[in-house]
Amino acid sequence: MNAQTNQQRFLGGLYGSLVGDALGVPVEFKPRADRVADPVTGMRDYGTHGQPAGTWSDDGALLLCSVESLVEKGFDTEDMGARFVRWCNLGHWTAHGTVFDIGIATRKALLLIEQGCPAELAGGQDQYDNGNGSLMRILPVALAFHLKDETLFCSHLDRASAITHGHQRSQMACVFYGLMVRGLIYGLDPQAALQQAQVCFVGIYEKSEEFSHFVTVMQPTLGTLPESQIGSGGYVMETLTAALWCLLTTSSFSECVLKAVNLGDDTDTTGCVAGGLAGVYYGLDSIPKDWQAKLPRQQSLHDLFHPFIPLCAP
Repeated sequence: MNAQTNQQRFLGGLYGSLVGDALGVPVEFKPRADRVADPVTGMRDYGTHGQPAGTWSDDGALLLCSVESLVEKGFDTEDMGARFVRWCNLGHWTAHGTVFDIGIATRKALLLIEQGCPAELAGGQDQYDNGNGSLMRILPVALAFHLKDETLFCSHLDRASAITHGHQRSQMACVFYGLMVRGLIYGLDPQAALQQAQVCFVGIYEKSEEFSHFVTVMQPTLGTLPESQIGSGGYVMETLTAALWCLLTTSSFSECVLKAVNLGDDTDTTGCVAGGLAGVYYGLDSIPKDWQAKLPRQQSLHDLFHPFIPLCAP
């Protein structure tokens, strides 16, 4: 794959995540029935959180903090955690200077970090700590280290997850997502990327007690499941499954992210995670220009992403 295609995929993933997040923000927490009656077809304003159109949530802000940390410090979980705290307390990398949404597990972990807890020990390790708060921000780590050997690649995903979500299930979900992203970067179509990710995942985790929780995403026929079997709440396995399913059952960036958001419930995160996959696969140019133009802080995003891209393809 040539450098231009690489850049298209990396920027597509980053902007795609933000766009998917922003599409979901105005309708977050609303049930699927509401979206059936009134489907999202483009950027909306206000709604659930009273934000202008194009506003990303905690998902996008923590993803951007991760990019900034990787650019300025390399892989340094202490630095990454400190930037997350800065987001929580000072609105760092928010769309408009205000934090309007934060998950319970993330808030708890960041408070521990603020009190001196090592970042990689801050994330909750109980089975009830498996929200989607690390999955939603893991894409930059997958992009930055996709060329590394599998052990290092998976370790970085694990460790980055642990800052806010330290249970193995959440960490494994981040690894599965990373493996999927890696296949898409290499130019595989979604079904082939899924199959490759499944093979790698089995090799790494087949003997884990947590492996049984991945039975749905391990199905070769995941893309044939009816929508009624796809959850869209805040549980990490629901978000991972929904994002994969949306990519497998659509044929364009727009179709994928709108399908994700119109599943209802945790719309911003499902949109963000699906948007990252679709952006990597279809590339930056596939993202509707009017959607991308709605994102605030355009120059700041450009200045942040410009030095990040070379890290992904040295």
